[in-house]
Amino acid sequence: MARSDVLLHSFVACYTYGSSHDCVGDCLLRRQLLLFCVVLLALPVAVSAQTVTASDRLQPADILKMHAVGDVKLSPDGNLVAYTVSNNDGPKRPYSQLYVMDLRNNHIARFSSGQEGSGNPEWSPDGQWLAYDGKVNDKEGLVIAHPDASGARFLAEIKGTNSPEPGTGRTVAWSPDGKKIAFVSSEEGPETKDATGDPVVITRYLYRPDYWEGNSHFNDNRRLHVYVVDVASGQVQQLTKGTGYEHSVDWSPDGNFVLYAAEHGADADRFFNYDLFTVNVRDGSIRQLTATEGVEYRPRWSPDGKMIAFVATKRALTDRETNMEDTHVWVMNADGSNRRELGASIDNRQMSAEWTPDGTAILTNVQERGNVHLYRLPVNGGAPEKLLGDVGSYWAYSMRKDGALAYMFTGPKDAPDLYFRQGTNTRRLTNVNADLLRGKQLADVESFTFISNDLKFNVEAFLTKPVGWTAGQKYPLVLNIHGGPHGQQGPAVNPHNQIYAAHGYAVLMVNYRGSTGYGQKFADAVFRDQDGDEAMDVLYGVHAALRRYPWLDADRMGIEGVSYGGQLTDWLITQTNAFKAAIPIAGITNFISYNYMTYYNQYEAMEWGAYPHQGNLMDVLWERSPLKHVAAVSTPTLIMHGENDPDVPIAEAEQLYIALKDVGVETVFVRYPREGHGLSEPKHQVDSIQRAFEWYDRHFAGPAKRPAVSVP
Repeated sequence: MARSDVLLHSFVACYTYGSSHDCVGDCLLRRQLLLFCVVLLALPVAVSAQTVTASDRLQPADILKMHAVGDVKLSPDGNLVAYTVSNNDGPKRPYSQLYVMDLRNNHIARFSSGQEGSGNPEWSPDGQWLAYDGKVNDKEGLVIAHPDASGARFLAEIKGTNSPEPGTGRTVAWSPDGKKIAFVSSEEGPETKDATGDPVVITRYLYRPDYWEGNSHFNDNRRLHVYVVDVASGQVQQLTKGTGYEHSVDWSPDGNFVLYAAEHGADADRFFNYDLFTVNVRDGSIRQLTATEGVEYRPRWSPDGKMIAFVATKRALTDRETNMEDTHVWVMNADGSNRRELGASIDNRQMSAEWTPDGTAILTNVQERGNVHLYRLPVNGGAPEKLLGDVGSYWAYSMRKDGALAYMFTGPKDAPDLYFRQGTNTRRLTNVNADLLRGKQLADVESFTFISNDLKFNVEAFLTKPVGWTAGQKYPLVLNIHGGPHGQQGPAVNPHNQIYAAHGYAVLMVNYRGSTGYGQKFADAVFRDQDGDEAMDVLYGVHAALRRYPWLDADRMGIEGVSYGGQLTDWLITQTNAFKAAIPIAGITNFISYNYMTYYNQYEAMEWGAYPHQGNLMDVLWERSPLKHVAAVSTPTLIMHGENDPDVPIAEAEQLYIALKDVGVETVFVRYPREGHGLSEPKHQVDSIQRAFEWYDRHFAGPAKRPAVSVP
């Protein structure tokens, strides 16, 4: 139910996933950035009337105007920086566009116009060309152009797959002499014909697509392989073949090998595992470098070609989606020997492994107590050094030879923008939301901790205060639960919460046990205990907030969440009637039906230590399923779900809807077409917030209704 995996839980997409996905970091840019013009009703809620119409407040329709910086890549000479900006004004999902800025004069070149997408930049070794995903005339795929965007030339078609391949790294890598480019593309697999015919014939265990797929119920069965294109002639050579998935490429400094990660093996659909390989670009011979129970992600050659850095897990079972074990930084010799864990002294999730230009250290961004900070890990020993550690999140980054850094940062009052730091001097290079945020008030975010119900943990929570907060006035509270469970929420600006705060709501986020950013023991604490003590952490967080902020109105509280947050919403309304209204989005309601319908069937084996059919786990799962306890629900519930969700299939919402109707609870079910897990299309996000305001305002305004039980 979650991907953090990402490099970035983009500013524009944060409502979609609610920091729910933790896929090590690729989510990063793959989805990156990975969101109403509406007349809001003048309902009788004391705090809403003036804030809803105020011009200095964010409105739901502002989602359509939001932007976020994503990828960041410095040129080899360090004078130019390529970066992407995501946009929400298109007809469907957000799209990114590529820019290059000259750091000497701030001149900017744009690589696509209108609503045409471009991104995934990689510099040629001499800095004279930029390879990227783009379009030239009517051809889309791998394109090269000069840094001023001139001379654009189409090189090769690139095809992807909707198969779940999380945590993937680079898809484009230049040869050291700049004459060739390695890239990742796909071809049909042996099951494609039967699985796309009439009737559809399914033979694969992993027959469903990745979580973001909103247009199909089925895996396209296309296989990712490594290709090389000659820059001068455009001739393409396929380097890897077969039924595996090869990706995350890097070209060796001596020009002889392409390094890659691959999901391979006879039972890869059942047991997710990447190993690292090299392919000889001259004779096509392949060498396997790792063979472990864990998963190795996003490998990178050292500048001298003698070592390889990567992030990895160690446990026997790594989930294809949200993973309990924190990834750490590792290095090994180029032949796979002398494997060493560099990140062991940092007990938190490390999401990337990039060499410093001098090859003496690895850079990695680390989740820490709701933040994401950038560390330097010396290769030959020495203590980790925190390079960037302000309150907020540092996602994409790139280091110059003199140690200067270009990076994307988002803080408590700062949307994701491009920055440049040299020594102690920091420059903000972009302000992509300047027009939107000019004159707008952003809400303050405060953190606090409380002791868990079993006295085992200090749990952290973040409260977003209503915009225009006034002493002596009572304000509604909305509990926004993150997904995962292995993800985190934090102080960085969150447009969903900010729009809620502009409407007059306070918003509470609780990093319950199971969350990342608080050490491995904390992440493991949800093992064999879903809908258990972590749910109590959430309730204790609400009670702690009510005690510490007496201006919160305990009689006007709402609860919502996406993915695992939707699951906890479903569960908690079976355990308490404290909330006046609920909005579960993409949540599990029945662990048993979910296990046999989701695309990542290892999830419950990882979280519970067994498969449902083993021992008495089937009984335990049913006991912890919200559906079993639905008769206890009295909270009016607005259910939202993507029509083609392969992660938490919409059947979970369908079961809850009918069950609540049978119990007599006021219930509405909103199904969003073309959506996978969560909501990706900006217009759907706008619609969901509009509906949430109407739902909460109406139920906050009046007394709770008693269920009208259906009697046969």
